[in-house]
Order: sequence, then C-alpha cells, then structure tokens
Amino acid sequence: MAGKLYVVATPIGNLEDITLRALRILSEVDIIACEDTRMTKRLLNRHEIVTRTVSYHAHSSSSKIEWIIEQLKADLNIALVSDAGTPAISDPGASLVRAVKDYNKLYLENVISIESVPGPSAITTAYSLSGIESTSFTFLGFPPHKKGRRNFFENVINRVVDQDEVVMFYESPHRVDKALNSLSLSDKQLKIVIARELTKIHEDVIEGNPSEIIKYFEDYPEKKRGEFVIIVNK
Repeated sequence: MAGKLYVVATPIGNLEDITLRALRILSEVDIIACEDTRMTKRLLNRHEIVTRTVSYHAHSSSSKIEWIIEQLKADLNIALVSDAGTPAISDPGASLVRAVKDYNKLYLENVISIESVPGPSAITTAYSLSGIESTSFTFLGFPPHKKGRRNFFENVINRVVDQDEVVMFYESPHRVDKALNSLSLSDKQLKIVIARELTKIHEDVIEGNPSEIIKYFEDYPEKKRGEFVIIVNK
C-alpha cells in the first residue's frame, strides 16, 4: 500500500475562502508540504489544525522530492499546498506532482494516488471580475525577470492583436510598471484589466489602456502592492 498525495487549494487572501473538504483533508493527512510553512500555519492556526508541516518550494532540492515520495511509499498521506490558491499552477508544486506520476509509471505495483481538492484560484477569480465576454483565454504564468522578457511581451501583443486571444499573466508589484511600459509599445490599442489584492480588504480591479493605467499608478503609488493578475484583450 502507498499513501495519497492531495493537491489542496487554499485561500488567495481571505482565510474564510476554504472548502470544508480542504479543512478535513488538512486535518487528516500525516504531513502538509508547504511553499512557506509560516504562511500555511496562519491558515492552520485559524482553523485549529495541528498537522505536521514541512517546506517544499521552488528552491527545494531533488532530495526533498525523493523524501516526500518515500513518505508516500510508506503509506503516509500528504497534502501539497502553495502560499495561496491552487498548487501546481505557475507553482513549484508541479514538479512534485510530475515526480509522483513518473514514479507511478515505473512501479505499477505500488501506485501513489493523486487527488485534487479544488478551491480558490487567482486566475479564475480575476477573470470573473473582468467582465470580458469570451469563452477562452491563454494563461502565461509569470513573465521572465530578465532574459526572454521582451519576447514574452511581444508574444502577448501578437496573441491579442493577431490571434484575437485574451491573455492573462501574473506580475509582481516590483515589475508591474515595466510590464505596462512593454504593453504600451504596441501600435494597436490594447485593453488592460488589472486585478490586485483579490479577496482582501483593498481588492482592486483597474481597467484602461496601458497609458491610462500607468498614469493611475503614478497618481496612486500606494496601489502597487500585492500580487497582480493582468488581463490583456482588444
């Protein structure tokens, strides 16, 4: 027998945004693998959950993945959580899920089950507030910090202008100005929706063309806080 890996969605801001099933799973598993144990313990303490936590993040070594798989092989159940939202979407949790799947392909006699416990996601939350009437969108994760950044934004503009796509990506408060400046280089008029601080007290949804939003942040620099979801369309 092997244990089960639960991929558990947690709140993106408001700690009340968690399902009853997620709370039960987090209470019942043997270990919770967290992107940041300090962030996760805020949620666990709020709901009086005392399950053991271990760190698993983007800088974890391959030996950490091997250790987690060994615990699963030993019939322990583990919940994978990110700092906020659904794990494995633009998130290091994807590497762990892939590693478990690869293990299962090699050792069919001791398969580790993987089960999703769905819930909040910044992508769907932002899109639901955008008012964009489209049946599809393209999500590109975080832009590169340095190398490839120019190509990333050229790709965004081409997808929106030439292929009539709605494109979504994440951005940090330290680089949102650069992202908007890159989008403003398009000779076609782009429409931008920026969602920030989703589900929190200071939740904002800002709309306009790149120049208008650049001006908005110049007038209200305090608004450049939190993580951003940027939606581009025409």
